[in-house]
Amino acid sequence: MSEIIVLGAGLGGTLMAYELAGQIRAEDHITVIGQGPAYQFAPSNPWVAVGWRQRQEVEVDLTRVMDKKKIRFITEGAKRVHPQENRVELNGGDSVTYDYLVIATGPELGFDEIPGLGPSAHTHSICETGHAEQAFAAFEKFCENPGPVVIGATQGVSCFGPMYEFAFILDTELRKRKIRNKVPMTLVTPEPYIGHLGLDGVGDTKGLMESELRERHIKWITNARVKEVTPGHMSLEELNEDASLKAAHELDFSFSMMMPPFRGVQAVAGVEGLVNPRGFVLADSHQRNPTFPNVFSIGVCVAIPPVGKTPVPVGVPKTGFMIESMVTATAHNIGALLRGGQAHVKPSWNAICLADFGDSGVAFVAQPQIPPRNANWAAKGKWVHLAKVGFEKYFLRKIKNGQSEPFYERYLLKQLHIEKFADEGK
Repeated sequence: MSEIIVLGAGLGGTLMAYELAGQIRAEDHITVIGQGPAYQFAPSNPWVAVGWRQRQEVEVDLTRVMDKKKIRFITEGAKRVHPQENRVELNGGDSVTYDYLVIATGPELGFDEIPGLGPSAHTHSICETGHAEQAFAAFEKFCENPGPVVIGATQGVSCFGPMYEFAFILDTELRKRKIRNKVPMTLVTPEPYIGHLGLDGVGDTKGLMESELRERHIKWITNARVKEVTPGHMSLEELNEDASLKAAHELDFSFSMMMPPFRGVQAVAGVEGLVNPRGFVLADSHQRNPTFPNVFSIGVCVAIPPVGKTPVPVGVPKTGFMIESMVTATAHNIGALLRGGQAHVKPSWNAICLADFGDSGVAFVAQPQIPPRNANWAAKGKWVHLAKVGFEKYFLRKIKNGQSEPFYERYLLKQLHIEKFADEGK
């Protein structure tokens, strides 16, 4: 009998538990450790922040689902991982031991790394559904007396899609309310160019995103390093390619959403051999830690080197499709190890994404996600917005039902097939 712990109950952790349930032996046990009972569908957070969704619409209580699948579910969260002892210390003081551990925590949000950043200070966030709720409350007040808006990401972010989505969704909502003319908008990003996405672009994302920003009258600043935020004001530096100072910017705002730096969670921070200096978990090509071979990791918590040197630190995103491939590989590898075999399955690390712009959107395919690629494609259209809405319903239904099929692959490839025929006029 083996005990398998999945640390984290977000996208990666939930899918990991579901898929592992089909790979373990009858005598093995799975335990999931989450921060509370609710699964949050993070791709819907930009909609929550403008009132297009309510929190209860994008959350799933996992308690019943885990129980039905005979998965032990602990909701108090983890205080510390002790890999030398095969033990996870819980926030309440108890510990659980494991034979295999899968770390799927996602990132810790480093609001404290920039003075004045974050929901408890002077900017808002859409990284968590609770933050998005707070952003919507502030947005409603803002609409009573509109003014300048600053949307963006800070240095150290490794997921840029939500930043672009929120800027365009906010623009759409302001036009619906007929106050867009009263709201100057600026997008601030550490990317070396618009549409870089932490991936050195995908297809012509540079041209597509720049065109969209121009069409919507949104100014932008790239190679941006945020220094400090005070009430209604942001200080930042724009760097040259050699990282020297190009310009200093002082931006006033009445509303701001800035994605914070990402780092590893405290439960694993500083564990020698397990994580890198930023706290992201080290993994080999089978998602297995080189120092502790019974520890695997999936999702945003995984350490992936940047695709190239940039003036301002830019992380590599772990998209849903990419995470799904990590989940499948890890589940099969643990299943093989349980039966005396070897870890042999490698994730594909492909990226297929739908970025919603409120009334249109951009889809892109990167195979593999890290260049050079076999496929490198991006396209824009209203169909992307409709497909993203449909995917939300599809995905949440599958999560509620405890199904472990490859959601992203099945749904997104279907949508891209539809778009292909639309291009051909069929």
